[in-house]
Amino acid sequence: MKKIAIEIKWALLFIVVQLVWMIGERVAGLHNENIDKHYIVTNFFAIVAIAVYVVALLDKRKNSYHGKMTWKQGFLSGLIITAGVTLLTPLSQYITSALITPNYFTNMIQYSVNEGKLTQEAAVAYFNMKSYILQSSIFAPVVGVVTSAIVAIFTKKK
Repeated sequence: MKKIAIEIKWALLFIVVQLVWMIGERVAGLHNENIDKHYIVTNFFAIVAIAVYVVALLDKRKNSYHGKMTWKQGFLSGLIITAGVTLLTPLSQYITSALITPNYFTNMIQYSVNEGKLTQEAAVAYFNMKSYILQSSIFAPVVGVVTSAIVAIFTKKK
């Protein structure tokens, strides 16, 4: 467990950062009065997520590999972080949907239907807790693996 303590720390920090981002979206009105801008602004979280992975792998390089790290070591560390994030994603989604912004699904359904983007049935099927937990549980490992591979290129050091 001690060998992956840094990865566990960064997986937890990633989830905390993600929840803080969700609070920021809500405060900015992106889950209600500015919901029409949500689909654009929410994508900027990718920059934050990549930054978290960069700092995490730099932390791993400094504290586990004495300032030197191969791509493989960085990639494996990123995969462990990704596994932690993936395991915590359902809880994170629940906290977001139930506590941070409990009206999000209702608001998105109403917005999507009013804008003619989805039928009522399609919106209800898409914007709900079960659907979002499933989507985020698939999205997290896919994006995490890609992010780990790319960030490991830039954080390796001989």
